Amino acid sequence: MSCPRRRGRDVHGIFLLDKQHGVSSNNVLQKVKRLFNANKAGHTGSLDPMATGMLPICFGKSTKFSHYLLNSDKRYHVIARLGQRTDTSDADGNIIAIRPMTFSRHDLNAALERFLGETMQVPTMFSALKYQGRKLYEYAREGITVPRQARPITVFAIQIIRWEGNQLELTIHVSKGTYIRTIIDDLGEQLGCGAHVIMLRRLQVAHYPIEKMMTLEELQARALIDTVNEAETPDYMLLDKFLLPMDSLMEYIPC
Repeated sequence: MSCPRRRGRDVHGIFLLDKQHGVSSNNVLQKVKRLFNANKAGHTGSLDPMATGMLPICFGKSTKFSHYLLNSDKRYHVIARLGQRTDTSDADGNIIAIRPMTFSRHDLNAALERFLGETMQVPTMFSALKYQGRKLYEYAREGITVPRQARPITVFAIQIIRWEGNQLELTIHVSKGTYIRTIIDDLGEQLGCGAHVIMLRRLQVAHYPIEKMMTLEELQARALIDTVNEAETPDYMLLDKFLLPMDSLMEYIPC
């Protein structure tokens, strides 16, 4: 005899999760959903496992409007390793080229300026986009490269935070569907030395500020959960106050 399905709560609103390093967006989504004991939840655009930062999670009726956040602008903090190119364009991949750094600060500024505005970007093979029903990264892991169509993107701003030795630290404000790993890989090729991402953090989605984010660990603590032996029962009502109201989405919904 099967056990009856546990009934969750009807929860509505948006939670700004500060995703930690090394976990998938879907994995952490399910954990947050269980913490809230919510019937329905979904995120608004995944982050790579190596990436951290803002992952808005919509609950209940808010999920009907989550695509508006998916289509909104994003802002990132990225650190690139110059002089090395990898097959995934990040630190999780295999190094495929090592080249000396012979460019000047003027060359760097000029290269970054070329990314500004509306451009076309070819998505990386190591992405969740699909080709003939399969995700691109599934082909990539088999050593297969498939055709990818260039997509229009907009880079609104790029700011250099730090350049020391082989590390370049930037903040980048971009439109939906922009792959920061691809920007860094393309930058490395323009500079002639190669580059890949060693740290990526999403600072902002739409107008939601970083100060409103909360990690999974912080959420667990607020729910009074004993994460070692689960001896305590979470107080769901303590968590509801951390949800942003649905009307915070309104400026992204066409009249």
